[in-house]
Amino acid sequence: MEREITREEALKLLKEYNQDESLIRHALSVEAVMRHFAMLFGEDVEKWGIIGLIHDLDYERYPEEHCVKVKEILTEREWPKEYIHAVQSHGWGICSEVEPVHRMEKVLYTIDELTGLITAAALVRPSRSLLDLEVKSVKKKWKDKAFAAGVNREIIQKGAELLGMELSEIIKETIAGMRSIAAELGLKGNL
Repeated sequence: MEREITREEALKLLKEYNQDESLIRHALSVEAVMRHFAMLFGEDVEKWGIIGLIHDLDYERYPEEHCVKVKEILTEREWPKEYIHAVQSHGWGICSEVEPVHRMEKVLYTIDELTGLITAAALVRPSRSLLDLEVKSVKKKWKDKAFAAGVNREIIQKGAELLGMELSEIIKETIAGMRSIAAELGLKGNL
């Protein structure tokens, strides 16, 4: 029997390895979106959320070993292999050879970069808010390669194909997941 991982434990671990506020906000974004997709698909909301929360655990301290060092950290703490595989798979083809196989892994792979694009799109709005952000606004920014240039759109597109979902649908659901914690992300804006 694999041990139970709690959100409290995952958050404590995240903050042990990450001090950068923007990285922590990104982790919270991905957690919220993973929880949202888990609800949509009738999956384990807690598990999906925890994996979203710790997906970049090793990024701040070990950027050159991202998705590699995390296996060591989580194995030492006796985390379930399934969680470790999921976390490593979000870097597939970039910094990891671990392919996303399960739906949870495919969602993580797809939405990780997308949350960055959505955050940037919300911040350039007059309202500076997720609450009035629409899919069409994100798709317009998507086409502008200079906008949020660090966001790898190919990964998001590849992820959408892995999931067999339309990009617009993924954007819509990712925004919805992020809206659930807009204030915590500093993206409630001035509406």
